Amino acid sequence: MVTIGMNYKVIKGKEETFENAFNKVVKAMQGIEGHTRSHMFRDVNDSQHYLIMSQWSKKAAFDAFVASETFRNVANWGKEEILSDRPHHDIYGGDEPVGSGF
Repeated sequence: MVTIGMNYKVIKGKEETFENAFNKVVKAMQGIEGHTRSHMFRDVNDSQHYLIMSQWSKKAAFDAFVASETFRNVANWGKEEILSDRPHHDIYGGDEPVGSGF
């Protein structure tokens, strides 16, 4: 089991757009082999910062999903101009090294 922490900084005023896009991504992940669950958290001290924690059976399953056409069809961060900075992902657990996002 591996958990991926996906950190996003959203442009002020785009929070609802980002949250709606996240819900589309979660729906697209239903039935994806290797995906267990995902949850989104919003920083109480910085309302533009989000953390999405996603559990997978192995990192390769997550990598395959992120590289898929399904993901590209629902994750339109660039087209919608939602993010104020590049997202970064941290890896927790499994055979992968532990990330350092916080």
